[in-house]
Amino acid sequence: MADTQEPKKMNLMQLTFIVAVNMMGSGIIMLPSNMAKVGAISLLSWIVTALGSMAIAYGFAQAGLFNARAGGLAAYAEDAYGKDGYFTTFFLYFLSLVIANVAIAISAVGYLAAFIPWLASTPIATCIGVIVLLWLTTIANFGGPGITGKIGAVTVWGVIIPVGLLSVIGWLWFSRDTFNAAWNPGNLSLLQGMGSSITLTLWAFLGMESAAQNSNAVENPKRDVPLACLFGTLGAAVIYILSTTVIQGIVPNAELAASTGPFGLAYAKMFNPLIGNVIMLLAVIACLGSLLGWQFTVAQTGKAAADDKMFPAIFARMNAKGAPVAGMIVLGVVQTLLALMTISPSLNEQFGALVSLSVVTNVIPYIVALSALPVMMRNGGITGAKRTMTLVIGIVAMIYSSYAVFASGGSAVIGGVLVMCAGYIIWGVIAPRFIAKNAAA
Repeated sequence: MADTQEPKKMNLMQLTFIVAVNMMGSGIIMLPSNMAKVGAISLLSWIVTALGSMAIAYGFAQAGLFNARAGGLAAYAEDAYGKDGYFTTFFLYFLSLVIANVAIAISAVGYLAAFIPWLASTPIATCIGVIVLLWLTTIANFGGPGITGKIGAVTVWGVIIPVGLLSVIGWLWFSRDTFNAAWNPGNLSLLQGMGSSITLTLWAFLGMESAAQNSNAVENPKRDVPLACLFGTLGAAVIYILSTTVIQGIVPNAELAASTGPFGLAYAKMFNPLIGNVIMLLAVIACLGSLLGWQFTVAQTGKAAADDKMFPAIFARMNAKGAPVAGMIVLGVVQTLLALMTISPSLNEQFGALVSLSVVTNVIPYIVALSALPVMMRNGGITGAKRTMTLVIGIVAMIYSSYAVFASGGSAVIGGVLVMCAGYIIWGVIAPRFIAKNAAA
């Protein structure tokens, strides 16, 4: 008789690990420098972000169980807002990923500057470096999806190992005096300190919404998916908090704020410049691997939208190797324009501006999707304590997300609103494809 045994599925610990690794990509490696501009008091932002992110992660874990349709956030929004909610949520989330790719490229350039100082010499030089990396990783994906995922699975450790190791052994070099001197150079209040870096810290957690995508490969999804989302987010939060705290006690604040490669600088202080350069190189490799994977993912997302007639047909054109090359080229042009539009006096300022815009365009879909939880629970027949707990946590997640939008600053919010306006204009043009003509009264 043929063997009909089902493939072995993931347990809670394995899924938790995957969730944590998925979040700990390249998002953390520039944060210490940006947070140092405020001072070590900005570390208080991690408390707010960790709690808010765990609420968001739980909300999406539940949504993934209530609504298993393809589309993720957009499919959740559709339950409450129809096809227009699906499109606007998808459009904002899609653009947030496009913006995030430019920020990842800036992170890579920041660490590459240790080997090619010219890249950080002027804003124009930095912008040229960013654009070159964006196009290199775009062109590298023309060969199709064959090895892109495998490369990303290996290169992500270029961030995880140095950051995780610093969280553990960095305390041997920690100086209380260095940390105290960095605490609050701007004389901020406690509340100002807690809100000072919300967008930067939330940036490190973006991607938690994908945690429920593995539910079909889990032994006990109703129990393990929500727990893995919480434990994975908590695990990432612990490493983020420890690493960004210990680095403030190793590197003097002024040096940290000016650095384009903070973790490499920390290891150089702990050991020697050679080790610091090795860490810099690992970070560059991790960023390039992450950018390579995300460039392909965004292009594939655009292709899926084109297949559903939500994007122009050009995004659906595939080459012989299965790559949506035409869409990749369009996205490369858009990312090039973003890089040019956000040129700033320093690499860190450009990174911060892009992160804030990416957070706004990412978090608004969070709010829309989470606000559909009551409808999803009604449709799924969820009642009693389960419904109450999910609703309360969902409201906490939406309040936190709304605060994150506010904390992103005026420029980012205006940019996000303009993106929403563009989304509604596009939807107005394509809506007749999806909405049936009203029957005569």
